[in-house]
Amino acid sequence: MEWLTRMEAVLELIESRMEDKLDMDEIARTAQTSSFHFQRMFHIVTGYTIAEYMRKRKLTLAAQELASSSAKVVDVSFKYGYDSPESFTKAFRKAHGITPSAARQPGASLKAFPCLAFHLSLKGDKEMEYKLVDKPAFHAIGKALHTTTKDGENLRRIPEFWGQCNEDGTYCRLAELEPTHHFLGICTDFKHDTEEMSYWIAVESNQAVEDTTLDSYLVPANTWAVFPASGAMPHAMQQLWERIFQEWFPATGYEHADGPELEVYPSGNPSSEDYQFEVWIPIKKK
Repeated sequence: MEWLTRMEAVLELIESRMEDKLDMDEIARTAQTSSFHFQRMFHIVTGYTIAEYMRKRKLTLAAQELASSSAKVVDVSFKYGYDSPESFTKAFRKAHGITPSAARQPGASLKAFPCLAFHLSLKGDKEMEYKLVDKPAFHAIGKALHTTTKDGENLRRIPEFWGQCNEDGTYCRLAELEPTHHFLGICTDFKHDTEEMSYWIAVESNQAVEDTTLDSYLVPANTWAVFPASGAMPHAMQQLWERIFQEWFPATGYEHADGPELEVYPSGNPSSEDYQFEVWIPIKKK
């Protein structure tokens, strides 16, 4: 499959340029897609941001070099892109549990993060229902969480954020603004270089924001791919995200349009296996 070939070419490029500072646009060109789409795709498919993956691979190679050669720590740190031996030591200790100097000791325990490999899985046992919707810009009112995708922190923080908004009354205040109780989870402000993002719990509303605990967010006009699904939260939602990027995007002529992503939560019991919800992804033709 063409998508699989392109992703394998990206991994080969990264491995061949481990000692260089790779430009994300160059990586995206190898994948024959936009920089934003590639980085979002890579993160969803692998569970790692491209920055995190490269960091783990460099620290693996650095550890091997220190354990098998007489190279100086300062030289190895600069070789793999660290600004100082101090920043290298901090990252190395976090990855391996020991200092770079300790890695030279006989019998030192080190961790290896292998090069990823992409494999095509032909499932075909479950169709993916979707529709394309052109929707004008609209205002959403809600509350934002600023988090990071490092080590999957966003996957932990976002469910906690929903619980917090339920406990502090935010959920009830938003429900008063949207009688049908269609809540939105808005994924936006992706900063792939720093591995940061924002997540809004909000409702669509044109009312003025009088509550000082709430803010307004303008969702831009877009063509959206809308994916309906059902199942208990949060597992069913996370599973749908994976299917969209692992199955739908590689099989179509679309890519991410570099905009916010929407999770739509209608009224009902989110813990029920029959709970119905949607994911909206802004798209464009390749």
